[in-house]
Amino acid sequence: MKRAFVTGSAGFIGFHLARRLLEEGWIVHGYDGMTDYYDVALKRARHDILKAHENFVATEAMLEDMAALTRAAEACRPDVIIHLAAQAGVRYSIENPRSYVESNIVGTFNVMEVARAQGVAHLLMASTSSVYGANTEMPYVETQKADLQMSFYAATKKANEAMAHSWAHIHGVPTTMFRFFTVYGPWGRPDMALFKFTRAILNGDPIDVYNHGNMQRDFTYVGDLVEGIRRLARVPPGAEPVGAADSLSPVAPFRVVNIGNGSPVMLGDFIAAIEEATGLKAARNLMPMQPGDVPATWADADLIEALVGELPHTEIGAGVQAFLGWYRDWMRGA
Repeated sequence: MKRAFVTGSAGFIGFHLARRLLEEGWIVHGYDGMTDYYDVALKRARHDILKAHENFVATEAMLEDMAALTRAAEACRPDVIIHLAAQAGVRYSIENPRSYVESNIVGTFNVMEVARAQGVAHLLMASTSSVYGANTEMPYVETQKADLQMSFYAATKKANEAMAHSWAHIHGVPTTMFRFFTVYGPWGRPDMALFKFTRAILNGDPIDVYNHGNMQRDFTYVGDLVEGIRRLARVPPGAEPVGAADSLSPVAPFRVVNIGNGSPVMLGDFIAAIEEATGLKAARNLMPMQPGDVPATWADADLIEALVGELPHTEIGAGVQAFLGWYRDWMRGA
């Protein structure tokens, strides 16, 4: 029976991944700091669902607590570590950059050190499409140079990629960094656009639409993303690339992989999908671009498909409808 150590297991993506692995028969040890960046009740509700499974164990502690992290990993004896915990959010990184250093830099180093000590077969760690920063050539390809990050959040994630590459080279830890593209779906974070837009529209409040709506995002349904992660877990970087576009390092068992829907959607069309799902019209408060943000993202999916096959691509209307069903249930119980 496979064992996975999943950081951020009470978070949006970590919860969905842990639940999927448990359904497949994995033993999962979840690790989460339960910070108050958003409503801790939502995090606890996710963990409570996971705790109902006999093969799930949870540790509530911070990534910066090396002693607690080490004890939890030693108790798990993982085959793979999937590191999803982080201080997220482009805008919040302007307000509180220190929290990103503590969680995303110090915390990620601790996870890397635990992976080395445990001798895991595969270390998988979350990065973000935000690392592409000022790049304008799209779709984004993993082999593009990505040195012009636009937010401090993205800068910490790019630093994680550099840290992980050096760790893989020095210690031989097989490592995959995956770059997420605007993940959405049930159990999402309250600071994310879908949650904020849905809440405002249902309450009859206007929504803030940045860059006057001239935004494109490669919206990726959380179930599709999780499918990509679970398949990648079986494919640690080796010595041979899968093709000319592989990001596999020539000096380390390390690669970077996009996980996205592969088709950008205009922000206005995304809002229209929420309007259709709710049966209500949104009052739009048109705003300028926010500092640190980018006007468009779009993932090239060739590499991940070469590694694990074609992933599901949930249509935006269906994904928004699934979120709305969960949101209404959640608010009724809140």
